[in-house]
Amino acid sequence: MTGNEVRSIFLNFFAKHGHKIVKSSPLLPANDPTLLFTNAGMNQFKDVFLGAETRDYKRATTSQKCVRAGGKHNDLDEVGKTARHHTFFEMLGNFSFGDYFKEDAIRFAWDLLVNEYKLDPKRLWFSVFAGDAEVSADDEAVELWVKAGAPRERVLKFGRKDNFWQMGETGPCGPCSEIHYYLGENPEDPAFNKAEYVNGDGDDTVEIWNLVFMQYNRQEIAPGQYKLDPLPAPSVDTGAGLERVTAVLQGVKTNYDTDLIKPIIEFVAKLAGKEYKAQTQEGFAMRVVADHARATTFSIADGIMPGNEGRNYVLRKIMRRAIYNGRENLGFNGEFFYKVCEFVIDFMKDAYPELEAQRSYIEKMVRLEEKRFGATLTVGLKKLEDLVNANKDEQTGKAILSASSLAKLYDTYGVPIDLMYVVLIQGKHSIT
Repeated sequence: MTGNEVRSIFLNFFAKHGHKIVKSSPLLPANDPTLLFTNAGMNQFKDVFLGAETRDYKRATTSQKCVRAGGKHNDLDEVGKTARHHTFFEMLGNFSFGDYFKEDAIRFAWDLLVNEYKLDPKRLWFSVFAGDAEVSADDEAVELWVKAGAPRERVLKFGRKDNFWQMGETGPCGPCSEIHYYLGENPEDPAFNKAEYVNGDGDDTVEIWNLVFMQYNRQEIAPGQYKLDPLPAPSVDTGAGLERVTAVLQGVKTNYDTDLIKPIIEFVAKLAGKEYKAQTQEGFAMRVVADHARATTFSIADGIMPGNEGRNYVLRKIMRRAIYNGRENLGFNGEFFYKVCEFVIDFMKDAYPELEAQRSYIEKMVRLEEKRFGATLTVGLKKLEDLVNANKDEQTGKAILSASSLAKLYDTYGVPIDLMYVVLIQGKHSIT
């Protein structure tokens, strides 16, 4: 099953159950100063959940473009290192605005995963909110999973960090129920019935879907103090990472091995004249370039430009991190990143026609930033390299640099602070 088919099956399943297929909103959030980027499927429905807006439908389903690279949800430093972190990704979701609630949300999820995607029920695990002093335990969700078909011993309870969802510090929120898929060799292993297996970050178990039961609006009543008010009508907001679900269905260990991302990595490898080998520094760099090219292409298409403040600065960091890795680890000497972004356009334009519509503008903006940054790299990184070598310990090969010396590099040669951070982290150097 291809990634495009995974997306289509999801949307068509919910359309069959009375949901309107709604187009993804742009990555540039509309009228929401609390967000740097659109980071979840529910962002475009925030006012609907709050009762401040009405639509001509009570059920919706989307494949939402998302970026998580700043603010509360920031995965930038993990990209390329882990199996499933990205700056840009697609979030599949179904939504109910005061229509159905927990029972149907859980029934739909079980039906889609087991009967449409044909996932092995023996590999599915579920988590629900254990409750705290503010909100009681979600025992109802436990019973509903059992009713849908899940063995009771596979429905586990966790605290607020894992099973209570909120978009930001304020806004709609509520208890949630996560669905996890076990990738290991023996799903019958009794040792699997442990919290750390379901709730961990290991590659043997992956969270594929989160069902959020929107019941409250979180409001700040004083600096650092909040209260929960009931929403006008209990609603449902779910999010399933397309890349994660596709990895499970295609039987691969990482999102980067799916047909949603692997072709971009292979294009980068071909462009560099190298072979992609996952467990190498070059492989890491190829994953970074591929992921960041997706984030760059979609961000510029949606009106976000590289700059020095806010989301514009975050995009600049993403672009420069990709360009640096391409030059430092893959041997690119001239401009190359715009070519990768052009490949992303060709690769994803059928699902997102706005990429083709903005093709020339995307290329122009990427080439301008790449040219600007190239001048900085040529002079500034040589100075940073000299500084590292002058302070390197001969035995460990690691350097300890003073903050004042790095500040001088920034002031004199314009080496971006975020780039120095990337160089030092990758070299495992430290700052005093």
